[in-house]
Amino acid sequence: MTGAGPVVDARYYEAASPHSPGERLLIWARDRIYRDFLRMVGPKPTDRILDVGVSDVVTDGANLLERLYPHPENITALGLGEGGDFREAYPKVAYRRITAGEPLPFADRAFDIAVSNAVIEHVGSREAQKAFVAELARVAKVVFLTAPNRWFPVEHHTGLPLAHYHPATFAAGCRLTGKESWLDPAELILTGTSDLAAAAPAGGRPKIGHTGLPLGPFSSNLYMVIGA
Repeated sequence: MTGAGPVVDARYYEAASPHSPGERLLIWARDRIYRDFLRMVGPKPTDRILDVGVSDVVTDGANLLERLYPHPENITALGLGEGGDFREAYPKVAYRRITAGEPLPFADRAFDIAVSNAVIEHVGSREAQKAFVAELARVAKVVFLTAPNRWFPVEHHTGLPLAHYHPATFAAGCRLTGKESWLDPAELILTGTSDLAAAAPAGGRPKIGHTGLPLGPFSSNLYMVIGA
């Protein structure tokens, strides 16, 4: 595909290039995430769904909701890029470009469900994470949010095994492999269950657990559900 405009988030898929073992694992994990979304949220065919943070990279591993959900006409997708390839791949989905860090351009409870997959770890700070979740909860009745689990043995963005279990070894590993950009909190904040709980709105009573590749507390991904 050759949609107009630059691809702004290709760096998020460097460890899962098309047709690689990393992409196959990514697809497996995201298929399980989708099944957990259906099980925990139970979307109805008429529900209006907001998908916040879709990718302008169109591969078998990206944009799990658009790839799998049987009612794409009810999805509004938000992304940082112009979305040329995304619009071409998913013509029934309404796409809007947004600016990172700004309030979502919708009224309170404009949607039945807000979904965000692997975005919260990129918003820049713990305070920004709280603001991000608050916006999702403002515009939708139910929120389903996921993040890579910081305790999964392989760090998702760099592909480094085990090094991310300690800041010093992660910093050394990133510098040795030329991946220093991931040390910037504006690019990546490693996120665990306690971090998701801290980002939830006061009184939100979130449900937090593990999803993706199943390894108990070391599973590849985390989920947080608010309002279901």
